[in-house]
Amino acid sequence: MKLFELEQLLKDTKTSGQRYFEFLRVRDISLGIYELRAGAQDAQKPHKQDEVYYVISGKAHIEVDGERQPVQAGSVIYVAKLAKHRFLDITEDLKVLVFFAPAEVD
Repeated sequence: MKLFELEQLLKDTKTSGQRYFEFLRVRDISLGIYELRAGAQDAQKPHKQDEVYYVISGKAHIEVDGERQPVQAGSVIYVAKLAKHRFLDITEDLKVLVFFAPAEVD
């Protein structure tokens, strides 16, 4: 078992200085925290894995293969592998828990 506390993960993400902080990687799944400041540009590229986002805090829109929806704390978004996607119009700092299955690879 591995146990993670969200408060500590958010501190670790901030300390890392990276937008994406991966905190778990096993063969079938990887997890990380993704942060984007209000007004930031999201430069993601499609991934080779299915992905689920859970919005911890913030407000924005997400666009997946041309479909655009608002997201906020509590939103859960599924993005199929290879789908073009990004967060847009980030009006409040965005903190997102990210699940890749299987584990993310470049």
